Amino acid sequence: MRVILQRVNSANVKISDSVVGEIQKGLLVFVGIAAEDNSEDVDYIVGKTLGLRIFNNQKGKFDLSVQDIKGDLLIVSQFTLYADTRKGKRPSFISAMEPSNASKLFNITVRKFKESGLKVETGKFQEEMQVSLINDGPVTIFIDSKN
Repeated sequence: MRVILQRVNSANVKISDSVVGEIQKGLLVFVGIAAEDNSEDVDYIVGKTLGLRIFNNQKGKFDLSVQDIKGDLLIVSQFTLYADTRKGKRPSFISAMEPSNASKLFNITVRKFKESGLKVETGKFQEEMQVSLINDGPVTIFIDSKN
């Protein structure tokens, strides 16, 4: 499982010009699910995301997690995190989990994030979405559960 975390002051996701998810200060979390991912990958990603100290303390140092600041989370599915661009000009997505199983694992991931007690919003799985954000920093972190 792969995620890209973006520290944001605000973010939203729209489908056909309608906002379906919106947050204030916190993390925009793009989630890619690989064919071999399972609940252990979910647990690793959720735990790492919630505990990662990428928010500034009073001295301006990375010392606080999204849980420490009681930030919001916007979770967006992003199978393109598994793009393989090694051959040709068109990316291959063969490493991504097929949609019906990926949808189930994505929903489990969202549920586990909600168990944190933080505000959690989402996009819609397998929909064409427009994501807007105001970066904070900017701070962008890549996490792979297999590394």
